[in-house]
Amino acid sequence: MGLFDKLRGELIDIIEWLDDTRNTLVWRFPRYQNEIKQGAQLIVRPGQLAVFVLNGKIGDVFEPGTHTLNTQNLPILSTLAGWKYGFSSPFKSEVYFVSTKQITDLKWGTPNPIMLRDPEFGPIRLRAFGTYALKAVDPRALLTELVGTDGVVEADEVTELLRSIINTAFADMIAEKQIAALELAAHYREFSEELRKYVQERVDDEYGLEIPQMFIVNISLPEAVEKALDTRTSMGVIGDMGKFQQYSLGEAMRESASHGGGGEGLGLGMGVAMAGRMMSAPGIGAPMGGPPAPPPAWHVAVNGQTQGPFSPEQIQQGIQAGRITNKSLLWAPQLSGWTAAEQIPDWSPSFQRAVTPPPPPPPAS
Repeated sequence: MGLFDKLRGELIDIIEWLDDTRNTLVWRFPRYQNEIKQGAQLIVRPGQLAVFVLNGKIGDVFEPGTHTLNTQNLPILSTLAGWKYGFSSPFKSEVYFVSTKQITDLKWGTPNPIMLRDPEFGPIRLRAFGTYALKAVDPRALLTELVGTDGVVEADEVTELLRSIINTAFADMIAEKQIAALELAAHYREFSEELRKYVQERVDDEYGLEIPQMFIVNISLPEAVEKALDTRTSMGVIGDMGKFQQYSLGEAMRESASHGGGGEGLGLGMGVAMAGRMMSAPGIGAPMGGPPAPPPAWHVAVNGQTQGPFSPEQIQQGIQAGRITNKSLLWAPQLSGWTAAEQIPDWSPSFQRAVTPPPPPPPAS
């Protein structure tokens, strides 16, 4: 340090911290050889505490306000230094300012999935993330356990420790609750407060910190489970499979028409095939309380490829829509091979044109 800095340190009678940051927890006042004059002014602003440290031992703590430093308001430091009848100016002491403001919008998240035995899905893995706020409440514990001799301590320097504590607390809480994965989202607010209490118990006495706020933003399931849920939801939305079959057929015909009608039976193969497979699944398409529907047995040749199987109702709908013509090749187990639709007794009547009778003879005169 140069001569100017030395003289400036000896002449300064005001000790203060103008905090222009948002995440600084502790800041040590820089002073030449830690010398402080008798009668110096200590200014502690709202949201701060000032702590005097002498020879590695924590002395007096000052709350917000303006303080004139003398033997009367430095009782602990006087005892540590052996000042029985006051102290000579200057005296040596370190001064740490501790921010007691909330440091908000800190992030936490599970770096690895947490295993959970779900009553519906069995063993699954969960991930979670959220935010929390941090506040220093016990400067003595904070300086002893986390600060040491550091001149500046940022919130980032303790968040790694806190994230580990939060992740452990979250895993313990989820295991204790034993709630189904599908019900977790309904308990975010409740679980956020309980998780805050879990973490608070582990940091308040030991590190002098407080967690005034904590939020669970999201608990996510594995991708495979989410896909299974999407499938289940889709099936629930479909509801009436008969109506879905009609809708799929109509959409297939509309799609084919939008492409100029190319590819005979192509729309039927794209839309109705899916409906046919769904209708043929066990328990799907059977009337309520009645026997199961007969399995689809008809296949249609489309551009050299086999489409199907289709039920008789689906074939009839294809004929009525013009997607299956009299020349379309069909196959079923009861046929010896691929046969034109007009040659199959089951379907030939559908292609016969109605014969218009001749006009009646004129009445006899």
